[in-house]
Amino acid sequence: MASITFQGVGKTYPGKDSHYILKNVDFTIGDGEFVVLVGPSGCGKSTLLRMIAGLEEISAGEISIDGARVNDTPPARRGLSMVFQSYALYAHMSVFENIAFGLKLARVPKAEIKQSVHAVARMLQMEHLLDRKPPQLSGGQRQRVAIGRAIVRKPRAFLFDEPLSNLDAALRADMRVEIARLHKQLGATMVYVTHDQVEAMTLADRIVVLGPAGVQQIGAPMHLYDQPANVFVAGFIGSPKMNLLPGTLTAGGQVRIGGVELAWRGPAEAAAGGVTVGIRPEHLVPDANGAIPGQVLLVERLGAESYVHLAVAGLERPLMVVVQGEPPAAGASWRVSPVAGRLHVFDQAGLRMAPRHAAIDSTAGATGATEVA
Repeated sequence: MASITFQGVGKTYPGKDSHYILKNVDFTIGDGEFVVLVGPSGCGKSTLLRMIAGLEEISAGEISIDGARVNDTPPARRGLSMVFQSYALYAHMSVFENIAFGLKLARVPKAEIKQSVHAVARMLQMEHLLDRKPPQLSGGQRQRVAIGRAIVRKPRAFLFDEPLSNLDAALRADMRVEIARLHKQLGATMVYVTHDQVEAMTLADRIVVLGPAGVQQIGAPMHLYDQPANVFVAGFIGSPKMNLLPGTLTAGGQVRIGGVELAWRGPAEAAAGGVTVGIRPEHLVPDANGAIPGQVLLVERLGAESYVHLAVAGLERPLMVVVQGEPPAAGASWRVSPVAGRLHVFDQAGLRMAPRHAAIDSTAGATGATEVA
């Protein structure tokens, strides 16, 4: 397997209005690590993956694989395998022939090809499909063929470019489990691009959040969930999305939203003024004496849990609250309180503010210390 290092990596496209799509990307993917590049469309995550593969030129900086600079190394000599969103299978070839294609180009002996293809097919539980052709397969089966074609080459690292986006919800869930199982079984270095933060949270050892300004934060999934570095990450990581509310920080460090004072105190040196207050829907709990009163606008029943939309005086948008069990009725008056220690406050620049007397996070280094662009 391999480690992959980015040093000041940037990408720009020449032209009259040329600008950097990516700029000053600096981090290392460890040997055997599963790293997910996540962000909205147009943030450069697929571009970064293609630069690793050698399919895009690097405008600035260096990319190294196992310490060796690969900026000018042709894709075929980087020892990587890529799985695309579109599967990229040959419709006229059987599953066996599709998986074996790269080995045939490399002039691997036929007996070794047969042995390798059958071993991969067993791993992916698709030996019974080897004689079929791609048009005879389901979307999930085609994606397994594409993954099998990548595995059989025994690459230094696997690159996945939104491999599940063409599948329906049930198949995406199944394939997430399959990819996680393969990573554990192979111990392989994997770099995975997606716009789906659920995929990122469930698959990654570490997540790299990309936004319009480049790399926003890097860390373990729960580190990003618990300690988002800025408003962008806070609004992107977590499902359903975090409630992000306009608030006020007083001279005494108190926080208010919609005229309601919340149990949070900012650092003594913090300047009074406007802030953004973040509360995750799952961290608001029903409370007859709760600090936040409102009226229930809408209830989305999802089975074991419900999403309650709560109109609060002074707030332009309703709060979303996740409720386990029986939810309140639409139109009812209702009160909620934030879970202690689960409030997030961001300054006027959108950066996370630490509460007064906050404990130092001793795990930050172990989880891939927070990096903010």
